[in-house]
Amino acid sequence: MTSRAPVPGLAGIEHIGLVVPDLDGATTFFANVLGVEALYDVGPFPGPEDWMAGHLAGATGAHIHRMRILAVANGPAIELIELTGADGRTDNSSAPAGWHIAFYVEDMDAALAALKMHDCKILSGPVDMTEGPSAGLAWLYFRAPWGQQLELVSYPGGIAAYRKLGRKVWRPASVAAKDT
Repeated sequence: MTSRAPVPGLAGIEHIGLVVPDLDGATTFFANVLGVEALYDVGPFPGPEDWMAGHLAGATGAHIHRMRILAVANGPAIELIELTGADGRTDNSSAPAGWHIAFYVEDMDAALAALKMHDCKILSGPVDMTEGPSAGLAWLYFRAPWGQQLELVSYPGGIAAYRKLGRKVWRPASVAAKDT
């Protein structure tokens, strides 16, 4: 078996792309609930008919109508993608499913209260991990208005596995400062 090195120079997550049915509605949701800031828009990108299928695992004939880059506190950016089908109508049927973005919060109780104020559907949690490698981690899953599953995580005192391994991971500056 040949040993393979990871991608050299990998520094962390730069952005997370989400296909959304309504770019403006998704932006409003993220701005109101998570305080993101829209940085810039690009598009449309008509491209050849097979571009989406080959590059974003989308349906042939789908095109990027608009993209918007959002700043999220001091973490990775979010790239929102709105597609149109071959007929020119919004088409998000080719969006991959079954994944989510996890956002770090400093106070899970306050975050949960805010989600409830925004009428977000809470799918599970908050759950406080008290044993094992995830001890110290609290999490909850919720759903955006267009059905995307999202997660909030918090670990103000650190996560047991990271302490044991002595491994550095991206942490919000306010949390990282407490570690030193």
